[in-house]
Amino acid sequence: HDVRTANLIRRGLVLFTVGAIFALVLNLLQIQRNVTLFPEEVMTTLFSSAWWIPPCCGTGAAVVGLLYPCLDSHLGEPHKFKREWASVMRCIAVFVGINHASVKLDIDNTVQLSLTLAALSLGLWWTFDRSRSGFGLGITTAFLATVISQLLVYNGVYQYTSPDFLYVRSWLPCIFFSGGVTVGNIGRQLAMGGVEKLHND
Repeated sequence: HDVRTANLIRRGLVLFTVGAIFALVLNLLQIQRNVTLFPEEVMTTLFSSAWWIPPCCGTGAAVVGLLYPCLDSHLGEPHKFKREWASVMRCIAVFVGINHASVKLDIDNTVQLSLTLAALSLGLWWTFDRSRSGFGLGITTAFLATVISQLLVYNGVYQYTSPDFLYVRSWLPCIFFSGGVTVGNIGRQLAMGGVEKLHND
């Protein structure tokens, strides 16, 4: 039991760190392209990002990454599709690419941009996941994270340039969906390593 708890804490810390690093890098990209704007007083020197973003995203990543393997075992669907670190690293690369596309693609029509990013996000799920639990958790993550973002913008914590979907950008749920699937894959891979370690012990 102690080994299992220690393993859970270790996985949670790794996922928290991954989420915090994602947040710093991807948020920096959005700030540089003037997609998100923060009040001057909340900006810090750390990657020109608001201090609260890395811990919030890190916590979210830890929760989502730990939920994926739990839901798999709860549904009795052990996830066996593309279970190796090389595949997880490719998934991370595609997720970063989708984020990059969200700020780099010069598509004036926001609906067209949102549909493009939605297709890319579904492509990421189909290529690296293909599970019902992964799709369901990805949708849930996208919904909750978008609502939280809307509340933060509504309360003046930060803002988006050219918001077109209730204070935020309409493509934001696509980013959260692909992020959820990516973090879920990392969580599953870490859990698989933990299970093997338990058997060896």
